Amino acid sequence: MSERLRIENLYKVFTKDPTEALQILRGGGTKDSVFAKLGQVVGLDDVSLSVPAGAMYMIMGLSGSGKSTLARCVNRLNEPSAGRILLDGQDVVPLDEKALREVRRTRMSMVFQHFALLPNKRVIENVEFGLKLRGVAPAQRRRRAEEVLAVVGLARWGYHLPHELSGGMRQRVGLARALATDADILIMDEAFSALDPLIRTEMQDELLRLQRTLNKTILFITHDFQEALKLGTRIAIMSEGKLVREGTPQSIVLAPGSDYVAAFTREIDRARLFDARSVMKSPAVVWRGPAGIVVGGAEGGFLLDQQEQVVAGLAGAEIARLQQTGELPAGRGPYVCVPEATKLVDVARCCRADQAVGVIDEGGKLVGLLGADEILARIANSPSTGAAS
Repeated sequence: MSERLRIENLYKVFTKDPTEALQILRGGGTKDSVFAKLGQVVGLDDVSLSVPAGAMYMIMGLSGSGKSTLARCVNRLNEPSAGRILLDGQDVVPLDEKALREVRRTRMSMVFQHFALLPNKRVIENVEFGLKLRGVAPAQRRRRAEEVLAVVGLARWGYHLPHELSGGMRQRVGLARALATDADILIMDEAFSALDPLIRTEMQDELLRLQRTLNKTILFITHDFQEALKLGTRIAIMSEGKLVREGTPQSIVLAPGSDYVAAFTREIDRARLFDARSVMKSPAVVWRGPAGIVVGGAEGGFLLDQQEQVVAGLAGAEIARLQQTGELPAGRGPYVCVPEATKLVDVARCCRADQAVGVIDEGGKLVGLLGADEILARIANSPSTGAAS
């Protein structure tokens, strides 16, 4: 996967002259030590990360951790004190006002927590506002706004005013406005935090649906770890202006790396987080013959054809007899296979103690085996203190 955004050694100190603060931070000082000595607030302290194209990249942390400061440095609503922000290899930090304005109009869009809609403009006028600033012809921008409103399910509401819409609908308008510009990066700063829980869940589901269709690069700021796990392909966790953990949702839950990160993971429903791919064992070949290949063990297994597609299921006792006699059972037993991305809560519903569950890739090829013991062990596993990617 190609890289869309790279942040290198980024600092933000809220002062006109950050020179002395940067010296303290680069010498091993902290946010607190800078404030104690200089009375200056550190927003970001040597943050580096990489955002792949098409990723839903979550930046999370508690209030004051620096997550929103980071988002606002990316599009330079906050001016970085030091470091680089590379958008497809172009550093946006040294851009002059004219070049920065062009980047904001064409390459970055932002969705705010409180909608930020123009109250005296109709919904469709709000959606096309960014295109209007870009100088797009009226007929073309109206057509694009209508297309995007249809995508977010608001086609019938284009000529209503924002106050006539519910909170969730107004947030969809904000999302549609950002999507209309077809920017390379969509920055969502606590975009769903002001919504009621039920509407928030609906908006999360809507964003996942849109992402499957549009495959946008999204930088999503949140303080909610459950939201980060649900939406994110990768998560960066911040504290005191520093990046303290970065990785896939599953890797962070398995290896938080610190007590601070572990505190976010304690109440996580692992059965709904982990998938079959994260638990499966590689299929061990126990027999080959003209009729195909048998993989598995004491918990059961499968008969595969020469293309490694499942033909039949075998119980553990049948595999043991096969290893002794070299003869396949006469009948073709039933079997259960699940795609790699199937969550363990769904795998558990079809798992039997005397029969392995097969894990298959998109082409139907068997890539792994699952047993009840592996599933239960992963769900009950306590997080380690190490780090994994």
